[in-house]
Amino acid sequence: MKIALKFFGLCLLGMFWVASPLMAQTPEDVKTESSDPDEDKPLDDIVEKRLVEDRRVLPYQPIREADIFWEKRIWRVIDIREKMNLPFAYPEKPFFTILMDAATNGEISVYSTEDDKFTSKIQPDEVASMGANVDTVITFDPETYEEQIQIVRNDLNPEDVKRFRIKEVWFFNEQTSALERRILGIAPLIDVKDDNGNFRYEKPMFWVYYPDCREMLARHEVFNSGNDAGHMSWEALFEMGYFASYIYKESNVHNRRLQDYLTGVDLLLEADKIKQEIFNFEHDLWSY
Repeated sequence: MKIALKFFGLCLLGMFWVASPLMAQTPEDVKTESSDPDEDKPLDDIVEKRLVEDRRVLPYQPIREADIFWEKRIWRVIDIREKMNLPFAYPEKPFFTILMDAATNGEISVYSTEDDKFTSKIQPDEVASMGANVDTVITFDPETYEEQIQIVRNDLNPEDVKRFRIKEVWFFNEQTSALERRILGIAPLIDVKDDNGNFRYEKPMFWVYYPDCREMLARHEVFNSGNDAGHMSWEALFEMGYFASYIYKESNVHNRRLQDYLTGVDLLLEADKIKQEIFNFEHDLWSY
């Protein structure tokens, strides 16, 4: 009996010792779920999804120059108006907006379009002013009815960027005995128009060195029309080549584009021929 009473007393003492710190706290000191500053903000999903935001990419495998048996440089154009490329123009976060935000914040380096060899960098403030124009608007003061001239700046609309250029290298790696592809750069294209609004030509805004921005692109999710739970980043999309494009230039002795000497259907056939030659090169390396 004494042992039971002694055990009961020890239990009461332990319960009092655990509860005493909580009793000493004021209601303001006690942290509850209701003290969360974002308690009034509902979650627009069934669970907080952070797989893409926390994802990191593996660096490219080092390659020796002696292991490159064959190499071909290819320039492509991605038209976001094609059905397969519609995620590039997803209204909530267009791909061009992702590049512009990262470039203006200094998160990635941007290079001039003087050439496509990434020779001269462009400062973030210069990138922010690209594509923007300044207009003068005449307004009237509501009290004095006097004319006033205001300067209005019109920033570039992401919807005006319809195409992107991709610079990539195809090479055969003797170490892995496989034909591999590496993207080197991405350049958004904008239309240049005359004073009457008529289209003249298109030009690249800037070049982004793709290997340096892989980490940034891996943290942004691509819209998946087939499955909202199928998380895929922009880095994965480019690595898999999950986009529609056509070739407009290959490395050649004259350093000219296909459109410099071909037009119409012949241009498309030549672009398809180059793509087929790359496929046949890898296929002809093996015997079955």
